[in-house]
Amino acid sequence: MTVDETRSGADAGSGPGDTPGGSGTPAQAAPSAYPTPHHAVDHTAEPTDDPLAIRLEQLILGADRRYTPFQAARTAGVSMELASRFWRAMGFADIGQAKALTEADVLALRRLAGLVEAGLLSEPMAVQVARSTGQTTARLAEWQIDSFLEGLTEPPEPGMTRTEVTYPLVELLLPELEEFLVYVWRRQLAAATGRVVQAADDEEMVDRRLAVGFADLVGFTRLTRRLEEEELGELVEAFETTAADLVAAHGGRLIKTLGDEVLFAADDAGTAAEISLRLIETMAGDETMPALRVGIAFGTVTTRMGDVFGTTVNLASRLTSIAPKDAVLVDGAFAEELARTGDAPVSEAQAAQDALAAEKEGEDFPPPAKYRFALQPMWQRPVRGLGVVEPWLLRRREVPNLS
Repeated sequence: MTVDETRSGADAGSGPGDTPGGSGTPAQAAPSAYPTPHHAVDHTAEPTDDPLAIRLEQLILGADRRYTPFQAARTAGVSMELASRFWRAMGFADIGQAKALTEADVLALRRLAGLVEAGLLSEPMAVQVARSTGQTTARLAEWQIDSFLEGLTEPPEPGMTRTEVTYPLVELLLPELEEFLVYVWRRQLAAATGRVVQAADDEEMVDRRLAVGFADLVGFTRLTRRLEEEELGELVEAFETTAADLVAAHGGRLIKTLGDEVLFAADDAGTAAEISLRLIETMAGDETMPALRVGIAFGTVTTRMGDVFGTTVNLASRLTSIAPKDAVLVDGAFAEELARTGDAPVSEAQAAQDALAAEKEGEDFPPPAKYRFALQPMWQRPVRGLGVVEPWLLRRREVPNLS
């Protein structure tokens, strides 16, 4: 499966609770011009009367429920409309006027509104901050519960219930996981900031020239019909883990995983080429994995909320869909960039002539091993929505035989 560029959800409308009327009486919220996609809202976050759930909530949040949404917005000095947009953007469910919010919710509202009032963020940008943070941490929390705590909360002794184990376990893990989360976030923030300040100009900070690649498992749909759910889950997890490790180790950035496909980016074509070939080589060496195909394009990319958008992304997706199995297809701009940086010869014939001439003159320039990659032009073909493109097959370059 190959996808076009994915799009982030639009700004949200109302959040927990309804917009209050002038007298302070809750009224029906007006339809928002920015409806939140259903999948972006955490509908499991509604108030509960379960005693253990309430105790766990108090432990994790560090505070008791004190406010309705209207009371929290008023205490924070924020309009209910803006508070609703922030809450919905963070992925919290509508809760009417239930008393379910804490001092931390008030403080979060006050901080976001304060950034807007101080002119550090525009209101739409503050909503984007709320949404990107909410979506990222929601996925992290779900993973920790599903894959981490789920296993650890198995009763250690016969007769003990999961309920008896969960609270003390969360109590022990919470501060450690919190510290680790902040550490990783600061590290990632430092890396991202470094990339931005090295941009050539202000425009490049938003619209940058990057190499963007998709790596796609071949025949995944057939596998879903043949494998059990648990086996399929293990295969996807192994693929995502291997891809994430390889991308990070060789200097790229994993943008997102899509089950049978990963999207990655790199600042230069040489890094992206190395990552793509390593992915192919690693997966080919694993008998449990299906074949892989990769498509890469180089060009201007718009980055937003950690995602990438634009024609370059679409082209990389299309190249992936037509790539042979266990092969990498790249676009013409990517091939030109590899040649410009000296990572691949303009043509194999020219590289062989240069090396032969240098050998005859007793020189070692250009050295046969100068180029890391080889490019083979493929047949031009029409690509839906992008016109006619000329893909290039990317492979590692063998040292030419000069005899």
